[in-house]
Amino acid sequence: MTIAPTTHGSAAAAATAPLFTPYALPGNLQLKHRMVYAPLTRCRAFDQIPQPNAAQYYAQRSTPGTLLISEATCISDRAHGYPCTPGLYTEEQVEAWKPIVSAVHEKEAVFFAQLWHVGRASHQHYQPNEEQPISASSKAVGSGEQVFSPKSMQMEDYPAPRQLDASELPAIVEQYRVAARNALDAGFDGVEVHGANGYLIDQFLKDGINDRTDDYGGPIENRCRFALEVMKAVCEEVGSEKVGLRLSPFGGFLDAHDSHPYALNIYLLEELNKMNLAYVHLIEPRVAGSGDRSEGNDSIASFRSVYNGTLISAGGFNAENGAKAIASGHCDLVCYGRLFLANPDLPRRFQLGAPLNKYDRNTFYSQGTEGYTDYPFLEETAEGKQFLATLDA
Repeated sequence: MTIAPTTHGSAAAAATAPLFTPYALPGNLQLKHRMVYAPLTRCRAFDQIPQPNAAQYYAQRSTPGTLLISEATCISDRAHGYPCTPGLYTEEQVEAWKPIVSAVHEKEAVFFAQLWHVGRASHQHYQPNEEQPISASSKAVGSGEQVFSPKSMQMEDYPAPRQLDASELPAIVEQYRVAARNALDAGFDGVEVHGANGYLIDQFLKDGINDRTDDYGGPIENRCRFALEVMKAVCEEVGSEKVGLRLSPFGGFLDAHDSHPYALNIYLLEELNKMNLAYVHLIEPRVAGSGDRSEGNDSIASFRSVYNGTLISAGGFNAENGAKAIASGHCDLVCYGRLFLANPDLPRRFQLGAPLNKYDRNTFYSQGTEGYTDYPFLEETAEGKQFLATLDA
């Protein structure tokens, strides 16, 4: 099934022109357009090792000067909380990533690895020795959210995590640092630290989760301490121009809420300004987890005047409003997930105003190639051929 275009030909080119202006990331990484492939968990790794056909999957979505961000990739054996997710903490994992990164680089694209620790968003069955998941506090994920158990093969309530002692945090910071080094050893151009969507770093940031009374809890400055320690360590290891951070200021995914999201994120962004990062990646408030875009009152627009560096925005964008976001200065780059997943040649389709493949949610997290490497390119469908013929007429 396809989604019909709204404009095509010269009209499409004019409407989407802002998306197709070049952009230079810090570190002299040259992008030929403003569309970024989002970090999308696909649950297709084997024993925490990315499978070989990931090379085809990422390469299909690579063109010269395209920025791709990898699926969330765990920094340690305790960082997992979903089935079949890859890591970057063993030599075998690093070696498995190398041909995948090479396939992307052969297409002259730019590739960042997203570094992930799920914290409390896990289950004993994912943890070494069936231990409790770890978090900023002992609060379990609530709001009716559930976790898939790899033993029962069913959805279960999230267990209560163990609150980390402050003395344990330097070792986790070190895991982020080592994973960043491993990413560059695998050939990645940089790393994105996952600080969004209710995972470990977000669990320290949000006061709806973090009820600590030590130096890592309470005031905003304390709740940001762990995130900033991670970012400092990663920047020192690989260079700040190779490091990004993803945040969800307003997201409530996995029951991650904060009572003063503007104050929290303004402080954090002001501190990040001192680091000269590759970028900060913000999730729009209209998108939570895997949900679709809906209207809301909050906006990341307030942060545009706070953060001095490259800003990526993610959240339900299409061709038209993505182009408007760039033209208005709302952000520097626009992240596309589900549309890019289903259309490996999405930039070309947007530029032409071509019809789009419809994504299939049923295959987002399934195994094998279905819904992974089998989405057709424009010229491989009857409707696409017909569309291209009209351009030539």
